[in-house]
Amino acid sequence: MEPVPTCAKAAGCAEKFDLNWLLHRAAQKLGSAFQDEALKHGVSIRGQLVLQALNSDDFQRTQLALGAALGLDKTTLTSELDKLERDGLIVRQPDPRDRRVRTPVITDEGRELTGKVAIALSEVETRFRADLSAEEFALLRDLLGRLINTDPVPGSCL
Repeated sequence: MEPVPTCAKAAGCAEKFDLNWLLHRAAQKLGSAFQDEALKHGVSIRGQLVLQALNSDDFQRTQLALGAALGLDKTTLTSELDKLERDGLIVRQPDPRDRRVRTPVITDEGRELTGKVAIALSEVETRFRADLSAEEFALLRDLLGRLINTDPVPGSCL
């Protein structure tokens, strides 16, 4: 395994190799690769996240509940749902109990796209972690899972 570079080796670095910086940069690198791949399919990574949530049979929720579950504010979620609806990937149906409430529902086209993008993102992740052995990757997932499950912080999934 290659050691973490020192500031002498990394231009513009000001002793930034603490855990927060490393985690952020890794997430930023993977997130950027995910976004690039999702856009090739005509959807943002945030749109894919919304579609994945709506693709679950046990996840029929109002826009408000969907936003809370994904950690997205109302404005951000509404903008994303507008785009997904324009693209025919979701429809928003009025709640029969309260006309003010709308429930986003994934369309068949949305389900198909979600599956394709999920496969493509899995391939991106595989390339991203190619320098790790299976054991190293399993350990990394376990350690990160332990770190975030000990004291979860609310916020966006992105």
